[in-house]
Formats: sequence, C-alpha cells, structure tokens
Amino acid sequence: MSTRTVIKGGLVITASDELHADVLIEDGRIAALAASGTPAAEAWTAERVIDATGKYVIPGGVDAHTHMELPFGGTFASDTFETGTRAAAWGGTTTIVDFAVQSVGHSLREGLDAWHAKAEGNCAVDYGFHMIVSDVHDETLKEMDLLVEEGVTSFKQFMAYPGVFYSDDGQILRAMQRSADSGGLIMMHAENGIAIDVLVEQALARGETDPRYHGEVRKALLEAEATHRAIRLAQVAGAPLYVVHVSATEAVAELAKARDQGLPVFGETCPQYLFLSTDNLAEPDFEGAKYVCSTPLRPREHQAELWKGLRTDDLQVVSTDHCPFCFVGQKELGRGDFSKIPNGLPGVENRMDLLHQAVVDGHISRRRWIEIACAAPARMFGMYPKKGTIAPGADADVVIYDPHAEQVMSAETHHMNVDYSAYEGKRVTGRVETVLSRGVPVITEREYTGHAGHGVFTPRSTCQYLN
Repeated sequence: MSTRTVIKGGLVITASDELHADVLIEDGRIAALAASGTPAAEAWTAERVIDATGKYVIPGGVDAHTHMELPFGGTFASDTFETGTRAAAWGGTTTIVDFAVQSVGHSLREGLDAWHAKAEGNCAVDYGFHMIVSDVHDETLKEMDLLVEEGVTSFKQFMAYPGVFYSDDGQILRAMQRSADSGGLIMMHAENGIAIDVLVEQALARGETDPRYHGEVRKALLEAEATHRAIRLAQVAGAPLYVVHVSATEAVAELAKARDQGLPVFGETCPQYLFLSTDNLAEPDFEGAKYVCSTPLRPREHQAELWKGLRTDDLQVVSTDHCPFCFVGQKELGRGDFSKIPNGLPGVENRMDLLHQAVVDGHISRRRWIEIACAAPARMFGMYPKKGTIAPGADADVVIYDPHAEQVMSAETHHMNVDYSAYEGKRVTGRVETVLSRGVPVITEREYTGHAGHGVFTPRSTCQYLN
C-alpha cells in the first residue's frame, strides 16, 4: 500500500536553503518539493495533508552522541532505548547514534551484540551505533575492519577514566592507524585522566567533596593538553579525528589551529556547555550534582568561544551526550565524595529547542541551526542525504516546528526518564508540533502517536567530510 503525505504552506529550512514549499512524501521518503501555491504543488493528492502555515518544516534532528542504558559508576543511565528514543522524538530528533561498549577482556562483537539486543524492537526512532574501544590488541584491531563493513564506522576512545575505558597513547595510536586504513573515524574523549585522578585524590584529601570540585579538578588545561595530544597522534597515524564534547576555550583553540593547518580534525560541543556553567555545579545542598558530567561545565566566559567556534565551523556538530541519572538514588551516590557522582546529563529532548533559542538570541542563523543539529552530524557519520536534509530521496524524517510557541522547560513536562531537568524553569521560544519518522507520525500535534519498534538500525557509511 502506497501512502502519501503532503506538508503544505511551511517554510522549509535545510542547511543550505530556506524556501516556502510544499513537501510530498511517498512510501517513507521525500518524493518532491514544489513552491507553495504553484500548479505542481496544487496538483498533489494525498491521504494525509498537514498544514504547516506559519511553521518551519525542518529535517529531523540527528543526535550523534547518546548513552541509553549505559553502565557507569555502579549504576545505569536511567533512559532505556524505549524511553530515550520517545523523548528524542518529542524533542524533534529522529535519529540517534548510541555507543556500544567493549568491556576489557571481551570482543567488540560481544559489546555490539549486547547493544543490538538492548535496542532492537524498542526504539521509537531510527538508531545507529558507535563502538567504544576499551581494550586495544590485535584481535580488536581486526574486528574494527569488520564493524566498518557492517555500518558501525566510528570508534570512541578515552584519554580519561583510568581503569574503566582508558587507552594509553600507544593503544590510541594503533587504533588510529587501523581506522586510517579502514576508513573509520576515531572519536576522542580528550581529558588527561591520569593527571585528573591525582587532582581528585588531592582534593578529597583536603576535604573538598562538594560537586563543584568536580569542575575544579577536571581543568580546562588538561582538556586542551589531551586535545592537542590526540590531534598529534592522529597526524602521526594519518587518521581523521573527531573530538567529543568540547567544553573549553583552550580546546577550541587547539582544534582551530589544527584545522588551519588543513588537518582532518573535527569537534563537537553540547548544549550544556553553551547554556550552563560552573554556577550550576556550585548550587547548594548537593543540587550541583545534577550538573556533573565530563568534560565538566566551565565558567560562563567559555561560552562565547564555543558559539564563535560553531559560527566559524571550527566546531561542526552539537550533540547532547545524553546520559541521564536520577538525582534521587543515583546522583546521590556521590554525597560526600564528588568523584562517585555518576557523570552525565539528560538532554536528548532539549537540544533542538535550545539551539532554536540560540537562533532567537542571535548566536547562529536558522540554516546553521539545521547544519549543526541535522546535516553535519549526518555527514560526519555517513548518513547523508538519507538523514539530515529535506530533499527528494531522503528519508521522510520531518519536523513541523512552531517558531513562535513559548515553553518552559521542566521535569514536570519532559519525557526523559529522569527526575530533574538540567534546564528547569528556562523559557524558550520555539516548539516541536509534529514529527514524522520515515513518513510515519510519531508526534502528532503535541501527542505521541509512535510506538516502540518503529525505529530501525541504520548502518552508516564512512565520514563524508573525507570523501
């Protein structure tokens, strides 16, 4: 059965264009665009007609950094693939790329299979996987090649968390050399974890146990140092590099310098670094624990450089690093010892709205909003133009967005499975109204009409910025 949908009268915004156009959807894909009111558009017939007059018609968001059900610090991220992808849909995100985890002593395949089992049949929107590589040896390196062939084309390594995910420089270099050969992309958590552990130990010995010290020991200079080292290791290996959750002025400077040298180096930041700061970490009565994530929140003055990096394309992508832990019973594990607070913030539902607020505030243009939230992550991780744009042949992942609606962000009204909002009480202009995933309405005029199992695994090609 062919199903047709027409979206009429909206302003279609992609990374490259803005046009008043009607959109024809057929069998889950964009079939055609035509200027609104023209004979071509008026001739279309469809079972479902959506009136987008006065609204934006934008591609579904691509969140290339989420952690559903992640085991961390003796507990698990509180969103399942079911709750997390439902919340993503509510926030206008129609594709997530989550991280499968290789445990030390186990194969990449075991880790990937475990994550497929968690996600399959449970997702409201489409998903892909990156692979966290925790144990680099000859067998792991061979498996990396196989995973690239299966559409898992990116591998995350950690310069932080000794004893958990940490890789030393030799392991990082070997993985980078392998990915240079296979076309894979290394994603790097760039913080000097060995030095940070010393500073953590010293702070606790001084009795500095509150959440704010989490930000003080994870110094911006140690993020910059690790970013510099990762860039040089990638240069030695002849490999591209993607640095995740860039939070600090000094780290942005390292990326900008490398890109000015023509190196294939890319950077991502997250809404928490653009909108929150160490002021939040310092909130009294342990409230600061809600904002513990790594890299940590920085003093507010770092935000201007992050926005500048997004405007100049020294930072290409805004992802969430969505990794929620409830305040009660999870964040509280670190009362009396900030190093035991599970690291992570909820955000998968908030990203598109916060970035639209950035348009309203004059930080970025409308097209840049779509670039950093949809098109660039899709290109970076080999899904464009299937995902990330509105063009004939693309998946019909489409959001009808009301740019004038006002909302107040709150744990009372969000759909993430977590007992607080990192943006509690924040007023923003702009709101998702209707969301289609491959042509199927998952949010219909602010009602959830999707279901677990609609979302499917999306194999990815290699990074499209390198072709």
